[in-house]
Parts: sequence; C-alpha cells; structure tokens
Amino acid sequence: MNKSAKLKFIGDKLDELFPNPPIPLNFTSPFTLLVAVVLSAQCTDLRVNQVTAVLFKKADTPKKMVKLGVEKIAEIIKPCGFFNTKSVNLYKLAEALLARFGGEVPHTFEELESLPGVGHKTASVIMSHIFKLPAFPVDTHIHRLAERWGLSDGSSVEQTEADLKKVFPKSEWEKRHLQIIYFGRTYCKARGHKTEDCPICSGL
Repeated sequence: MNKSAKLKFIGDKLDELFPNPPIPLNFTSPFTLLVAVVLSAQCTDLRVNQVTAVLFKKADTPKKMVKLGVEKIAEIIKPCGFFNTKSVNLYKLAEALLARFGGEVPHTFEELESLPGVGHKTASVIMSHIFKLPAFPVDTHIHRLAERWGLSDGSSVEQTEADLKKVFPKSEWEKRHLQIIYFGRTYCKARGHKTEDCPICSGL
C-alpha cells in the first residue's frame, strides 16, 4: 500500500468510527479547558472530569482560583496525582493570567507556553479547540499510533507532530487529533494489541 492509499484508508476508517469526536474534557470557557488540560497530565480524562466538577464550582475563573489558594486547590485535585506541583502551577497560572493578560487566556503559542504548567501540547489543545487555529496536539496515544502505522519513526513527540502535520491537511488537524486518541483508547491499545483485531492495523 503506497502512502496516499494508506492515508486514505486511515482517514476513511477514522471518519467511519469517530465521525464527530467530542473533546473528552469537560469545560465551559477557555480558562476551564486550560485548567483541565493541565490536570490531565498523567491522569485519565474521566478522573479529571470528576475533579473539575468540584473544582469549577469553587474556581472557574483566574480570580477565583487565586482566591482559593494553593492548599485548597491541592486538596480538591489530589485524586489527579502530582497534585502538589499541579496546585502550585494552577495558582501561578491564574496569577499570571490576571497580571499579564487581563484574566484572559492568550492566543499565541509563545504567550501560552510562557504560563506556569503549560507546555507545547497543552498550548496546542487550546490553540486548536478554543481558537480554531492550526495545531496538532500529540499525546501518548497519537505518538504510539503514528509509529505503529508508519507515519512517524517514534523518535520523539516533536518529530511525530511534525510528521503528522505533513501528511494530514491543516483543515483536518483538529478532528484527526481527537479521532486518533479515541481510536487508540478503543482499538489500538499499548498493551495486548492484536494486529488482526485492529480495524486499521489489520488493513495496513
């Protein structure tokens, strides 16, 4: 199968299985999505949604987050793991938004990545899903599947992102990012994966 045929097969199968993939994190604003994505590092989306259901009742704006304070934040987000680091980052993140951006979430990679606790993947999620600007966030599922499907060599997350941006049109990046995550969780898991049972791997 040549590269263009492979990409068409993968794209068609993703569209068939996950035609309108929703964002798996619950949020009501750019700030609440930013907080949810920060919390999602090394934590399942299900757990994050359980935690933010409590957190956002008390602090769904930067001002309320600062008022809540590090200790209270840590207490609420404890089930997420790495809660000590994350609570400090969320507090400092809220402080930085108030001090530097008038309490609003900025919409450039440079500004987003200057915020405490915000790396390139988190910034990419915000750019893609909030501001609808071309970005291709790469998580562990996408990194794994890109190598498994021969779309990247798996050498680094940065390389995977660059490779996927080359093979998929910009207009598809937001959708493909979510589709591949859902596909990886449902059909193409890291452990116990059987090529013959995978709707995509079995056809490549």
